[in-house]
Amino acid sequence: MDKVSIVDVSPRDGLQNEPIWVPTEKKIKLINLLAETGMKQIEATSFVHPKKVPQMADAEEVIQACSSLQDVEITALIPNVKGYERASQFSIHEVNWVTAATETFNQRNIGRSINENFNEFTKIIANKEKTSLKICFSIAVSFGCPYEGEVNPDVVLALVERAVAAGADRIGIADTIGIADPEQTNRLLSRVLEITGELPVSIHLHDTRGLGLTNAYAAFQAGVRIFETAASGIGGCPFAPGAAGNLATEDLVYMFHRMSVDTGINFDRLLDAADYAASLSSKTPLGRIRQVERKK
Repeated sequence: MDKVSIVDVSPRDGLQNEPIWVPTEKKIKLINLLAETGMKQIEATSFVHPKKVPQMADAEEVIQACSSLQDVEITALIPNVKGYERASQFSIHEVNWVTAATETFNQRNIGRSINENFNEFTKIIANKEKTSLKICFSIAVSFGCPYEGEVNPDVVLALVERAVAAGADRIGIADTIGIADPEQTNRLLSRVLEITGELPVSIHLHDTRGLGLTNAYAAFQAGVRIFETAASGIGGCPFAPGAAGNLATEDLVYMFHRMSVDTGINFDRLLDAADYAASLSSKTPLGRIRQVERKK
């Protein structure tokens, strides 16, 4: 039986764009509900400056509360060396370093050029032996950018090659604005996997145009086995105008279970977590299967 890993990012990507403060205890409750589903990896927060993303101002408190979780790998997004230093004070499994495939998005999101950002990345790679933290190198707007339009896949592949050579522990490919189609997804991920070899590769999908699930299937067909999604499909990027929520975790799990692909996740408990995630969002969640199952 095929097996996949799902990383639920709803506590971070799902909530980061919420205009009204989500209390820390509610973020922690969402993480606990996700852990109860059997989810093995959860992206809990982002160590970003609170002026940039006010919703993540309680990163330390959220991460500290995760220390009691058993059999769950907690990850956190970091935008710079300062974020890495903050994250490394805690017992977490992995940090997710983000770059972008276009200069404009990188400047808007991180405030520096792609090369400047990569130079910062090499600094934390040089020090990673001093901690037990794994480092994922994620490439935002890998398929299309809200400022520069279509992205040349060769630019993405060149960044993958550089990150692999530098010593990244995982490569993440993100469709930040939900612009990809299945053929495009399959082509790019097939080429990425040729570069990475045995190194884990994940795909992060937004469902802006309703193609998230088909793109996940296309990535699966290419050989990807790690998927980043958000319970109930909540989310959006503060630096990507028009970007809708993430692919819903429960939609992806439902599809894989129908395909007899092992996710290790209890679907009924996942629906409970998705209901709670939806209650925290100010927008209509994108998840579909939850609405169908709850009407039975």
